Amino acid sequence: MRPQDPPADWDIVTRLFHWLLVALLAFSWWSGEQHEMEWHRYSGYGILFLIVFRIYWGFAGSRTARFGSFLRSPAAVGAYARALARGAPPASAGHNPLGGWSVIAMLAALFAMVGAGLFAVDVDGFESGPLADLVSFDQGRAAAEVHEVIFNGLLALVALHILAILFYLLRFRRNLVRPMIAGRAAGGSVSAGGLFLRLLAGIAAAGAITWIIVNAAQMLA
Repeated sequence: MRPQDPPADWDIVTRLFHWLLVALLAFSWWSGEQHEMEWHRYSGYGILFLIVFRIYWGFAGSRTARFGSFLRSPAAVGAYARALARGAPPASAGHNPLGGWSVIAMLAALFAMVGAGLFAVDVDGFESGPLADLVSFDQGRAAAEVHEVIFNGLLALVALHILAILFYLLRFRRNLVRPMIAGRAAGGSVSAGGLFLRLLAGIAAAGAITWIIVNAAQMLA
């Protein structure tokens, strides 16, 4: 008998955040490799906007999007890990205890990467982040190196995420991708009713915070 997929329900906002982040990370990598630094900066601003919005949505979003629903105690994480080792991890709505903390790790890495990029300066001093004027050239160069190191670490987190998806699919026959596309593991979608006003408020707040951060150097000049 085929095991049931986990009852993971994702609202459409969470799903859009996920796939926009995937697209922007890929575009940031491409623009950096091609030395299209203007596009690279805009992509970074987009990622910053998404991070700020996701933090907001972690408190104002639907049940499975909220941090309080998936950030579990160390004891709960340990119990889940032991169940996973026995080959019988319980299905859970939203993120499981291990997955919940991986979300926080990913958001922290993204924030650190973008934060370093805001202050980064290239080796010739021609290209720089919008806050580079607030630091010395040497500090800007150090920020650029940190930016690159964190991006490589982020790639490792992404690879681990993909391996976990494949592990659950092959070992437990649980499709973790389908819920992030359809909204439900068994098909269908989560209703967006009641989320629209919170979504508008989040977009406005995230947009304003992102604009303030990006333009902080000019505002302080």
